Amino acid sequence: MDRVPRILFNVLTEPQRGGQSFITSIKIAVLPIAKVFTLCFLGFLMASKYVNILPANGRKLLNGLVFSLLLPCLIFSQLGQAITYEKLLEWWFIPVNIVLATIFGSIIGLIVATIVRPPYPYFKFTIIQIGIGNIGNVPLVLIAALCRDTSNPFGDSEICARDGNAYISFGQWVGAIILYTYVFQMLSPPPEGSFDIEVANLPIKVPNKERLPSHPSGSSAEQVPLLATNVAPADSSSSNKEKVKEFFKFLYETLKLKQLIQPPIIASILAIIIGCVPVLKRLIFTSDAPLYFFTDSCLILGDAMIPCILLALGGNLVDGPGPGSSKIGFKTTVAIVFARLCLVPPTGLGIVMLADKLGFLPADDKMFRFVLLLQYTMPTSILAGAVANLRGCGKEAASVLFWVHIFAVISMAGWIILYLNILF
Repeated sequence: MDRVPRILFNVLTEPQRGGQSFITSIKIAVLPIAKVFTLCFLGFLMASKYVNILPANGRKLLNGLVFSLLLPCLIFSQLGQAITYEKLLEWWFIPVNIVLATIFGSIIGLIVATIVRPPYPYFKFTIIQIGIGNIGNVPLVLIAALCRDTSNPFGDSEICARDGNAYISFGQWVGAIILYTYVFQMLSPPPEGSFDIEVANLPIKVPNKERLPSHPSGSSAEQVPLLATNVAPADSSSSNKEKVKEFFKFLYETLKLKQLIQPPIIASILAIIIGCVPVLKRLIFTSDAPLYFFTDSCLILGDAMIPCILLALGGNLVDGPGPGSSKIGFKTTVAIVFARLCLVPPTGLGIVMLADKLGFLPADDKMFRFVLLLQYTMPTSILAGAVANLRGCGKEAASVLFWVHIFAVISMAGWIILYLNILF
């Protein structure tokens, strides 16, 4: 009988295939989550009615500060230092992986929504909440917390944080394009024009044969004269100019270019351009460069991003799930949380392992693979909630974000333990 506890003790404490014991793997995976949870709890405490020094307006200002200044500074300094032209060619699978994560996550969301049948009009909403993960803020926080520990399996803390942040930042622009094109279109209001509708008040569908096309003047189609008055043709050159203007206007509105040109995206593009040009990189990003004071200032501001965003996230949880829970229903909420945290990560593990077998990933770069896996493991994107707010379903998105972030504390720890045991 004494052999069973002894064998179990040896399995837990002796180094496994990767050179680390199972207990050590748990410690490495759980400690970053514990740090994140602690900072979120402090934000929750600061926003509670008992302390109330981080009210809703303060959290809004803090979120704006993070998004407009602190996050761009972190991206610019970390990505610019790490990237080169050669690495740019090596890292091509990062944006591809984000696209694949969106496609396969949306497919899983479609299957789940078909089975669960969420209340009208939240079918597409359910797909998006499952398919779009947080590829920026939460991974940056986890990497910072993981690399801060000197016993982390990725080596030197500075190199670990620099490379991890660079890999995550490199995919930010792809995520922004997906958010303000695909997500924006998928979360469009129903034909009734608003998500605030009751099932009992849904309009009765009119048979096709009873529908008559209307005319701008108010007359029916039968009253429109067969022979319309001929209009004199306009000047061809001016009409071509108008067509070109209309095309660019359509392109601008379709791609949501104003939303795409955001501070984090600008910082990513500048970091890539400067980092890939050796002359510019020596002027700005090397420690003895004449303009390194600017990079160092960005590093100082970037370090403040992690605690600020976690305090704001914890403060946002103080309001609870809100009234949106009753609209999407308990069954739909459970399905979204389960699919996002339990069904999407195995798909990502299969995709990343297949890409590794095919030679698409840089050789012997464990951090690269770890970041790719994290992109499938994260809770629903906070920015997807912001887009939902623009489209009129912000309360429902806030409810989903509340529950998915609560349960993500447990699920992320489990998946990180698995990833570390596979990679090391």
